[in-house]
Amino acid sequence: MAEKEASSHVRSEDQLSQKFDRCLSDATIKFVAGLSTGIVFSVLFLKRRPWPVAFGAGLGLGMAYSNCQHDFMNPNYFHGRIVKKGSKEDPTK
Repeated sequence: MAEKEASSHVRSEDQLSQKFDRCLSDATIKFVAGLSTGIVFSVLFLKRRPWPVAFGAGLGLGMAYSNCQHDFMNPNYFHGRIVKKGSKEDPTK
């Protein structure tokens, strides 16, 4: 019985590592998206100037930083899980 209760709880280290992994993946995706958008705008519209590339990459990293900050400051927010009523599934996994 005690083993069943202990296994149903999620350790704080695991929650922290999930948040950190989510932040790294979010930062990578947004950085690449901003960088590629900046490259496209630089090539097509702005005569190959370097500032749109840096601007797009900075916007991506800034949005990712803001999301990570929000994620770490609000620990009770669950990401991407729909928990049905009466379900015994743990939403933090």
